[in-house]
Order: sequence, then structure tokens, then C-alpha cells
Amino acid sequence: MSPEESGKEVDMWSSVRCLGYLSSLNLLVAVCLGMYVRWEQTSEPTILVIFILGLFVLGISSILYYYFSMEWASLSLFHLWFGFLQGLLCFLSSPSLENDIKEQVTNYLLLASVAVRSLWALTERLCGSASYRKVVLTSAELLELLGFGIASTSMVLQRSIAIITLLVALAAIIVDLRMKSLLALPNLGCFCVVVSVTFFQALKVQTNPFALGCYLGRLICEPLLDVYFSGLSVTERWMPFLSAGRLWRKLTVLPLGVTELMFFVLCALKLGHLEFWYLVIPGFCVFGLFWMLCHVVFLVTLWSFHTKLSECQKNRATQRSDTRSLDRVMASRGMRHFCLISERLVFFSLISTAILGAVSWQLSNALYMSMFLVVLSLESLIHGLFHELGNCLGGTCVGYAVVIPTSYCSVDGQPMLLPPEQVQEMNLRSTATLNAVQRLFSHHLIQTFGCDYSTSGISLEALQAKLRSFLELCTADGPRHDTYLIYYSGHTLPTGDWALTGGGCLRLEQLLDLWRERNIGFSSRLMLVLDTENSLPWVKAARRVEGLYVAVQGAEMSPAGDAESQVAPRLGDFTAEWVEYNCNPDSGVQWSERGRLITAMYGVSKRWSDYRLHLPTGNDVAKHWKTHFPRATYPLVSVANWCCGLNLLWLCGACLRCFRRLKLAWFPPTILDTGQGLKLVRS
Repeated sequence: MSPEESGKEVDMWSSVRCLGYLSSLNLLVAVCLGMYVRWEQTSEPTILVIFILGLFVLGISSILYYYFSMEWASLSLFHLWFGFLQGLLCFLSSPSLENDIKEQVTNYLLLASVAVRSLWALTERLCGSASYRKVVLTSAELLELLGFGIASTSMVLQRSIAIITLLVALAAIIVDLRMKSLLALPNLGCFCVVVSVTFFQALKVQTNPFALGCYLGRLICEPLLDVYFSGLSVTERWMPFLSAGRLWRKLTVLPLGVTELMFFVLCALKLGHLEFWYLVIPGFCVFGLFWMLCHVVFLVTLWSFHTKLSECQKNRATQRSDTRSLDRVMASRGMRHFCLISERLVFFSLISTAILGAVSWQLSNALYMSMFLVVLSLESLIHGLFHELGNCLGGTCVGYAVVIPTSYCSVDGQPMLLPPEQVQEMNLRSTATLNAVQRLFSHHLIQTFGCDYSTSGISLEALQAKLRSFLELCTADGPRHDTYLIYYSGHTLPTGDWALTGGGCLRLEQLLDLWRERNIGFSSRLMLVLDTENSLPWVKAARRVEGLYVAVQGAEMSPAGDAESQVAPRLGDFTAEWVEYNCNPDSGVQWSERGRLITAMYGVSKRWSDYRLHLPTGNDVAKHWKTHFPRATYPLVSVANWCCGLNLLWLCGACLRCFRRLKLAWFPPTILDTGQGLKLVRS
């Protein structure tokens, strides 16, 4: 970068930073002017004392920042005090202030502050200078919420409690937006409607709408923009929660249960309103019972999730790998399947809360409204967690490897034992191949069924029996694995069939017949990785397979050239390169370079692009329910299956599947990501 470009970049960042300072300066002037106007109108000495104390605190925070380099203490004091002053500016409002010219200037400054703040946040993200932290709430947001809550204590206790509860709902919505929950935006809209239309009318408090709008806008603008701009992955966004200790996570279920119970008690106060008793009492009894059943399921689901997450954390701790391994650990433990079922159950809890809230709506009870917003925000947050994990985590995979290390074949394709002088070299190469396969299984957390190694070959009957047992494997939770991976390294016939002892051979049609028998009624997929001399026929045959999800990764070995440095490739060389490519992102293996002695190729069945990870069926939900929940909640199974089984966009899905099939058939990618962490490659 030239000095002029560097100078322009510095000027741009300085201009962006100045927007943030200008917003804070506008807010400071607005707060000072607003407090002065209120003292001038009321002659209340308390306001003057708070105003002078505010200037004193501002001076202390400046001294701490510039002279003692105590940045954290300075900013904490600043945000806490500003939240408090904005709260006073909002609550100390009266009709006599509306015509005051200084009050109007204050309102315009507040509007300018939130507008400049939003412009600064947007510009910072467009320029790519924003830093996205793995936090639930920033310290600035938490302190401003705390300061506003302290300001609400200037009112009577009942009103103060309602406002503090509303701030808890606001904090949950900020977290909802930062986590990119599915229902975050509808939840934000519901919050804005309730606050602007009914909450303060029920509270019977006159507020300054400009001060309230400025406070809410400054808090929400950054999380709202991050819904679009944040590039953090799902596990990175949720890392503060996913990495928390088992005890702390399970302790969160207790206050959540208390909150839900308080909401139900507040809903029951509606029974005291007897104007429409013939509608209220039956409606509350029916929907209240439905709400209780759903929320028993909700709390049990959350507890079970914490238990499974603790198991994943233990497994991850034993591996001592980076943070990305948490994704693979959760996928290998069946967390995706658990989250997909839990998402349905939590969604029903959300629906029951919305229905009960509508039936029990109390226009004169501000505490009820704020508690309703708290419960709705927390449940949508948990729903977003299950939805995100269910969509981003990979499926389960089980692998089986067969290595027959013979280096020569007779004319009819039967394996022959190596000469004695080559036994040691064969052992070394075979051991390296087995280690590479085990590294692949371990790195991608593929459940290992077995690695069969035989220098004397394997009979067809023994291999078929082993394959039947392998293809029948299921996860610990009951459903079948999403992917079944078979690795083979050994001799083959010119047709690609595996050469076995006793004159037998395993054809691709036989393997696919075994797969069809074991996969009836399921949508798992079969992947074959072949390190053989004749894998091309099976690769081509896989492209003609219909009705199954099958992929074959093979390689073609070219003879060595005239150069003395070139050595003829042998069985196991492709495995070493392919495993290194799939386990090490910085491996440097280039499959498309010219002059390669080992060229990779893959073939996938016609329906491969239609594959989706296993979705919970009715039987899966029923098994899950019987395992984790009491019998009294079982009637909700049929309702959950029926609602989640509706597919209103089937025509769009059919068109999209057709497009994907044509794209994969006509323009197959050089690197095909299977979604399991494994990549199929072709040279």
C-alpha cells in the first residue's frame, strides 16, 4: 500500500470515528439542556444537584481516561450515568414543557444523536471497520440498561418494577438480535408496538417520546444492523453460552421456570375481570392447560439439551482442539437431530404463550405486558438456538475400512502373496494407510465400525456379513446415521470389482443391493472411497445410479515418466494425499495441477443433489418423547407431527431440486463439499 493510500485510509477511519463522537456530543448537550429546562420549570433543587453531579461525574471519567489510562472504569462510569440521565429526561416530563423553545431544541438534539449514531454504525459496517465480539450483551449496553432502571426508582414501586421488567425484555431482544434468532425481528416489532401504544398508557406515566426513542434507538441500532452484517458463525455467536460450565447453564433453568410461573400467575389475574366471564374463564382453562403442558415439555427439553451439551464439552476437552471442533463434536453426538425435534417443541411453547397472552390481555396492567414481552423474548431466543444449531450442524457418520495389501494379481484377478523381500515394505505402506484412514475418522469424528487388515485376503461371504452389520448401524438415539462411509484399498479386477479370496469378487451391484435392503424407508447416503488401480468403472457406474444417494471417490494412477525423479505411484499414495487435503486446510495439495501421477475423480448418483440431512420422522419424535417426557404430554406428538409435516412450498422445492440436478450433471464442481467435512475432488 502506498503512503497516499495509507493516508486516505487513516482519514476515512478518522471521519467514521468522528461520527461516533458527534453522536455522543449531541446526546451530552441534549441531556444537559433538558435537565436545565426541567430545573427552570420546576425549581426543584434535586434536579439541580443531579445536574451538577452529572457534570462532576463527566469530569471524573475524563480524568480517569486521559490521565490514568483507566479506560474501562471511565467508560463504565460514563455509560451508567448517561443511562441514568436519559431515564430522568424521559420520566421528568410534563405538558408545560411542550411549548418551551429549549425543550424543542433538546428534542431535536436527541433525534440528531440517534440519527448520527445509526449513520456511524452503518458506515462502520459498510467500511468493514466494525469488530464483532462473541458477547451476549456489551458492558455499555448492560450499564445503560442498569442506569435507566435506577432512574425508574424515582417513581412508585409498582411502576418501577414494571419498567425494570420492561428493561429485562429489552435486554433479551438485544441478545435475540445479536444471535440472529429466527423470530428476533417479529419480536422487536411486537415490543415496539406494545411500548408505543399501550404500556405507558397503562402505567399512567407521561414520558418524553423523543428521549425514549433516542434511548431505544441507540441501544438497538447496532444489534439490528448486525443481523445483516455480522459474519460470525452460529457457534461463534453462541459461544458464551455453549462454552459455559455445566452448573451455570443448568442453574439458568431455575430463574427461567420462575419467570414462566410468574407470567402464568399474572395471566390468572384476568379471571378477576368478570365482564366477559363466559369467554374468559373457559378460554383460560383450555389454553392455560395447553400452556402448562407445552412448558413442562419446554423445561424438560432445555434440561436435556444442557445434559447433551455437557457430554459434548467433555468429549471436546479430551481432544484439546480448536473452537471449531465443537461443531464436529456436537454433530457426532447427534445434537442436530435433537435440536430439530426440540425446535418443534419450543415453537409450540411460543404459540401457547402467544395464545394465552392474547386471551389474558390486560390493558390496565403494565407489569403483565412487560412480563409477557420477557417470556416471549426468552422463548424466541431459545427457539433461535435450536433452529440455528439444527440447520448448521452436520449429520452423524460411521465408517468402515478394508485394506488388503497385495501388490500383484494373477491373470484371473486372484491376490497373490508378496515375495518375502517385499513383506517389510508392504507392512510399512499398509500401516501408513491404516493410520491415514484412522486420522480421517478421528479428525471428522466419524464413528469407527472397524478397520479390517489382511495380507491373505478376505472371502466374499465374510465381507458381505461384515457389510450387512455395518449398514445396519444406528445412532445411540435410535435413528440411522446420515452418512455411511466405506474405504477400500486393495486389488481389483479391470471392471473395478474387488478381488477377494476363493475366486470371489464384490461387484458394485451387490453392494448397492445390500444398501437398498438396509436403507428402505430412510434417506441416508453411502460414500465409497477407493484407493485401487481400477476405480474408474465404479465412478462412472455411480453416475447412472437412480433412487439412491451414492458417491464414489476414486483415483487413476499414471505410470512414471522418463524423469529419474518420478516414482510410479502405488496403492496408498492417493489415500495419503486425500486424507491430508481433508484434514489440513493448509496442506497445499493441488488436484488440478498438470503432470500429476495420481489424478482424482468422483461420481455421484443422479439424486445426490436432492440429499438433505435426516429430518425427524413421526417415529423419531415419538421415541424422543417417550425417552425424555412424561406420559401426560404425549397427545402433543400428533399435533407437532401434523403441523411440521405441512409443506406449503413444495412446487418451489421441486423446481429447485430439478435445477440442482442439472447443475451437478452438466457442471460438476472440481471440489464437492459433502457437508460432513469431507470433500470429493477431481483433477
